[in-house]
Amino acid sequence: MMLARLLNHHVVSTLLSINLLLMLSACAPQDNEQSERSIHDNSVIYCAEGSPETFNPQLVTSGTTIDATSKQLYDRLLAFNPKDDSLIPALAKSWHITRDGKMITFYLRKDVEFNHTDYFTPSRKLNADDVIFSFNRILDKHHPYHHVSGGKYPFFQTIKFAQLVKEVEKINDYTIRFKLNHADSSFLTNLATDFSVILSAEYAEHLTKIKQQHLLDTMPIGTGPYKLKEFRSGSFIRFYRNEHYWAHPVKIAQLVYDITPINTGRLTKLLAKECDVISYPIAHKKITEHADFTLDSVTSFNVGYLGFNVTKPPFDNILVRKAISHAINFDTIINIIYGDQAQLATSLLPESSWAHSKDKITRKYSLKLAKSLLDVAGYKQGFTMDLWAMPIQRAYNPNALKMAKLIQADLQHINIKVNIISYEWNTFLRRLAAGEHDAVLLGWSADQPDPDNFFTPLLSCAARFTGGNRSFWCNKQYDDLLAKALATTNLKQRKKYYQQALKIIDNELPLIPIAHSKRYQARIKTVQGKILQPFGGIDFSNVSKLPAQTLLTKTNAKNNLDESKK
Repeated sequence: MMLARLLNHHVVSTLLSINLLLMLSACAPQDNEQSERSIHDNSVIYCAEGSPETFNPQLVTSGTTIDATSKQLYDRLLAFNPKDDSLIPALAKSWHITRDGKMITFYLRKDVEFNHTDYFTPSRKLNADDVIFSFNRILDKHHPYHHVSGGKYPFFQTIKFAQLVKEVEKINDYTIRFKLNHADSSFLTNLATDFSVILSAEYAEHLTKIKQQHLLDTMPIGTGPYKLKEFRSGSFIRFYRNEHYWAHPVKIAQLVYDITPINTGRLTKLLAKECDVISYPIAHKKITEHADFTLDSVTSFNVGYLGFNVTKPPFDNILVRKAISHAINFDTIINIIYGDQAQLATSLLPESSWAHSKDKITRKYSLKLAKSLLDVAGYKQGFTMDLWAMPIQRAYNPNALKMAKLIQADLQHINIKVNIISYEWNTFLRRLAAGEHDAVLLGWSADQPDPDNFFTPLLSCAARFTGGNRSFWCNKQYDDLLAKALATTNLKQRKKYYQQALKIIDNELPLIPIAHSKRYQARIKTVQGKILQPFGGIDFSNVSKLPAQTLLTKTNAKNNLDESKK
């Protein structure tokens, strides 16, 4: 009734704004102003750039989905230490590795509760059955839940998880053991990624009984700091805190994701204080000049790139791909699209990676060279191509459509006509996976610090059908080098293999690395705590919110102190 009345009188600009206001006020009596203010002060609204494809990060590699799900709803056996990226305990309180690296035993915590929601109330705490269920669903094609949501587990299929893990064995209720077919130096780090979440076996059993198995991935039950309350695709996600969170008390009572795809829309909502935090902000200077807001950044493990579908002519021709690489003025792209927020990529790996090569590759901008390569390739008169530009903003590419126009103008000089293509994000990903594109502006944000997390998901043969290899490029020598790198724990030897792999990429050019960028967010200063991570999704587990009056008091005190010093 209230919603209809508001719409009829046009007192708000968007339906979403109404929904969010109603959600925040509905939690307390309408006539109690003090109670309403308390609820608002204990809620955080995050303006996100897109809707999640699913609520189970095992099923996708999309950063938008990971941001909304992994660290909010779930936990993993291991986690990364924010100080030095080393592995630390999470759901597993400790672990042991045999000398040959082929058996890893995990000892689970005994005090971890699953989320209690409107749609499911767990009767027990986490145990070994949940861990075994979570991984056997991925490993075993005959598992009753393997095919429930399509049977694709991109990250795990890309790293050949099923070929690596021989068995997940239950030792007792709180001890499980992974038996591997061979040692793998990235195995533990992969278990700490955003994809290796632990699901509830009890919830799965319940859904099987009521024949609603698909709800496992759309109405989630995890052990994370928040639990799902409500989701409306394209509008909002509402989370409530997990009152029983094992790691620490969660300070935010309500976390709302306001889905706002347009970057100007997110900025407007921040300035109007309709959002407390926004993703991928524009107008950094305007934000930093405002006393109520702050701009956060983190140097990310990422890469933005131009990828070619090498299964489609003329992009199956190396000379054509190299011609395009010389015809694009990447310095101009960096200046216009990124400004000082990124550096020109000299390889697939960012310079912060221990496997980055000191032998930087510089790609010369030369129309003369580009034309000569096209001539040799048999395309002297040029051709027409479709360039797909993702419709959302990511740190590795804050404006793909604008970048596409710059590339379109550059390639016109060598008689290549570029048609720019874009779709709604989920449709874009689906059609991209089907290989409908000629070339695409996309990118990758690493899930963990191991360099294999760039090499394998982006360009391995396995990733052509299950992961991020949108070039559909496959090179056996490249894959062999990756396998050798994973088979040893000697960092010097691993780096040697990875640098050989980088040379193969530069020679065959299935994709052109463009930039390694920082990731930014803007927030109201009342929101406290670290949200951005150098890799993986964002994390609201340690966030709190000061009452507005408290911040005002602190600000006034600081201003008075500054004035007294003059």
